[in-house]
Amino acid sequence: MSQADDALTIAASVRAGTELAAAVLARSLQRIRSLDRSLRCFLDLDEGSARARAEAVDRDPDRRGGPLAGVPVAWQDNLAVATERLSAASRVLEGYRSPFSATVLTRTAAAGGVLLGRTNMDEFGMGSSTETSAHGPTHNPFAHDRVPGGGNGGGAAAVAADLCPLAVGCDTGGSLRQPAALCGVTGLKPTYGRVSRHGLVAVASSLDCVGAIARRAADLATWLDAVAGVDPADPTSRPSPGPVAPTLPQRHDLRGLRLGLPWQLNGPGLDDEVAAGTQRAIDHLRDLGATLRGASLPSVVHALPACYLLAAAEAASNLARYDGVRFGRRREALGRPDAMTSETRGQGFGDAVQLRLLLGAFATATSSGDDWYRGAENAHHSLRADLRRTFADCDLLACPASPIPAFPLGSRRDDPLAMFVCDALTVPASLAGLPAISLPCGATAGGLPIGLQLIAPADREDLLLQVAHVFQQHSDHHLQRPLP
Repeated sequence: MSQADDALTIAASVRAGTELAAAVLARSLQRIRSLDRSLRCFLDLDEGSARARAEAVDRDPDRRGGPLAGVPVAWQDNLAVATERLSAASRVLEGYRSPFSATVLTRTAAAGGVLLGRTNMDEFGMGSSTETSAHGPTHNPFAHDRVPGGGNGGGAAAVAADLCPLAVGCDTGGSLRQPAALCGVTGLKPTYGRVSRHGLVAVASSLDCVGAIARRAADLATWLDAVAGVDPADPTSRPSPGPVAPTLPQRHDLRGLRLGLPWQLNGPGLDDEVAAGTQRAIDHLRDLGATLRGASLPSVVHALPACYLLAAAEAASNLARYDGVRFGRRREALGRPDAMTSETRGQGFGDAVQLRLLLGAFATATSSGDDWYRGAENAHHSLRADLRRTFADCDLLACPASPIPAFPLGSRRDDPLAMFVCDALTVPASLAGLPAISLPCGATAGGLPIGLQLIAPADREDLLLQVAHVFQQHSDHHLQRPLP
């Protein structure tokens, strides 16, 4: 694919008839064959199925005229596509093929998108580096000895390397925004429930949120309009407040925007280059007309432990279904069902998943854990209250998306606490169910990308993406590519 092949450029050319979806796909496949052996973004790439999907777009006038006409789309390995393999990057789902497709992917295809292949991730999304995958790690396109972030590191790296212009995935505690920041692309977590979770492998059901990664905010606005809205198959889905993409041209500067800067998210624990890079981006937003305001979120200090405890408790419940009886692999042991289940789970789940399942079991099955769980719920409610107060005086909040740039592969693999801290700046929006976006805003002296995060009130993706679009109209950070 050429560097001009962002999602909207492709869709416009296919709709105009100046290019075929099949030709766009051929470029994408050629680039994947050339680069993905070293990056390891994709787990499955059925070229025959992808070509058939592209040819179907070229034949169908409705899809050929759609907002995502001919756009190759990758999907994270925890989203179902009928008859395709789905493993959530875990050995426990080895050999499983889904009988149905995720609503978000059927809607993406109905809008003209060409489903390309599934991308690598941390096992069940539990990690911040895509190193816990049972299929091995993905490498950061900007430095192959560095992580791409996680859980959806494969999708972020694929977009950064121009293997595809759009990657759909899940953000539970930062799994789209953190890898987007580390790979120099744009990652969107919508408001909880705005995009259907039907067909997503459930891990933490109150936090799991389907979103996407692309190069530009405008691409993500178009995708969101195509897929958002109520889905009868997902009772947590909610009506869309209205289309977002048509509102982007309404704002040419940021005059009148009140941008809040919570000090708890903009200082303590930040890498010096990340702090400097995001400050330059915030200054740029001010120069575009935004008014900067100090803000405080006292309860955010509890957000990371609260989020991980609640997520672990929900994961312990959701992942109980992988018992060797109903899904995926089975390991027989001494002919006893309990031994079979223990053996299946012990061999099927990796260390990072087992650690969190143990924490979740403790939180839901012991009196001490019950106290911890209630404390996490209290922290959850306090954070929501702090955010409501803050948004009374601010339109958006700004902070880095990741406290550090991409770190060396293996450097944090054996230190779970160091890995958890990678999500310290993304979990507040997840815990509160708010929309947030990570935007490329610069690079370290060594050329590693830095990401700026913007957080909006619930259902204000229109404002969030307008501001992101204005920033990208007046900067070129999102256009920077790794060396071939």
